[in-house]
Amino acid sequence: MEDLHEYTALELHQLLQRRDVTPTEAAEHYLARIERLDPVVGAFAAVTPDLAIDRARRVERDVPRAAPLWGMPLADKDLHPRAGVPTAFGSRAHEGHMPDESDDVVDAVDAAGAVSLGKTATPEFGLPSYTEPVGGRPARNPWDLERGAGGSSGGAAAAVAAGLLPFAPGSDGGGSIRIPAASCGLVGVKPSRGRVPSGSGLDRLAGLGVVGPIARTVADAALLLDGMIAPHGYPPRHPFAVRAPGDDGPYLGAAIRGEGRFQVAVMTDTPWDEFTEIRLDPAARAALDAGVALLDRLGHGVEELAPAAEPGYPAAFRTVWQAGAATIDVAEERADRLEPLTRWLMGRGRALTAADLAAAQSWLTGFERRTIARFAPFDAVMTPALALEPRPVGWYHAEDGEENFAQQVRFTPYTSFVNVAGMPALTLPVLDTEGGLPMGVQLIGRPGGEATLFALAAQLERAARRGRRRPPVW
Repeated sequence: MEDLHEYTALELHQLLQRRDVTPTEAAEHYLARIERLDPVVGAFAAVTPDLAIDRARRVERDVPRAAPLWGMPLADKDLHPRAGVPTAFGSRAHEGHMPDESDDVVDAVDAAGAVSLGKTATPEFGLPSYTEPVGGRPARNPWDLERGAGGSSGGAAAAVAAGLLPFAPGSDGGGSIRIPAASCGLVGVKPSRGRVPSGSGLDRLAGLGVVGPIARTVADAALLLDGMIAPHGYPPRHPFAVRAPGDDGPYLGAAIRGEGRFQVAVMTDTPWDEFTEIRLDPAARAALDAGVALLDRLGHGVEELAPAAEPGYPAAFRTVWQAGAATIDVAEERADRLEPLTRWLMGRGRALTAADLAAAQSWLTGFERRTIARFAPFDAVMTPALALEPRPVGWYHAEDGEENFAQQVRFTPYTSFVNVAGMPALTLPVLDTEGGLPMGVQLIGRPGGEATLFALAAQLERAARRGRRRPPVW
């Protein structure tokens, strides 16, 4: 038998189901690998080996094997509290915080039979698209340790790419699953608003933030997404959950079969085009061209999507983003421990009026309707996953909030508008640069169209024939 980290998550799941491996053995293997490699990668904010082994033994003893994530190792993002485990939200201001209750997504993966090994690193309160917290180590890209893993689920992506976890849950309020997944050569899925009951986005400002999977393969991502939804049942038993045309899931079948012929639009404009100069790096352009060539080869219909200017988008999105930061709860005596970007966002947010926020939300609601209507003729829309190659560690201007925000937009202009529109999206790698960095594309679906995205992504994954490539730290 190969070392367990060499298997895909789906293969590991099958080994567990066949009793070839126990949950305790799987947890011990990954814990040993984390101990050896994480000092270099910086994927974890905390590792909980004693709790993990105790949990694995309880799963073996008490949890039915039919649980969809039975015995599967993963880790909680540091934004998602787990009762009795230190949760700092990536911030020095919450250092030592010990929650009494767990987040809904933590309860959901537990109910599905998973075994948490600890907390994956995140930037302060998940606000930026890179994971370099002042109070902790940067999450490094396993393909090039001088580059960042992206954010805000940067620790989760670094862990999966380095083989420290088979897959990992993340959260995405403006690209925080897709950006690190694309940076680290992984599959990242932002579900439709309302799709995952434990992180539906329906209770978030402007409905932006949802939870979803980061994995090494399309099928692995589908397996984890199914597991995150399953404790609530299919179709999701959430009173406001979206309902896809046809079956709501599970999605693993669609990801394995990879069937269907689809009409796909290709989009290169962004709603940020009038905010700052958006320049497609040659590697990002090459990845998009490779994705289009694969679509052509597979026989899908492909056409360019006509640009649609949205000059009001930057101001409206910034208002909502800053308003979200204004609600951060930090004790007055610890406020000086906040990072400069957080202080800038909080200050801007607290200076907003109720009228400012209402106007921004109203504008974004109209944008949502226009975007869904614009994409409606197509089964999916393809964009670059990122506009630039993954950024070097230390590239962002930490002290200048305005420039920092503009840098983030220039790096990843294709993600936040999908959150505003509530649509599902999936990123996957399609080629490697001459320097060995994976680069990918993003597929955006209709609301509730996850099954189509998994089917199409599975076809692209097979056609790209990238095999099981491993980063240098592997």
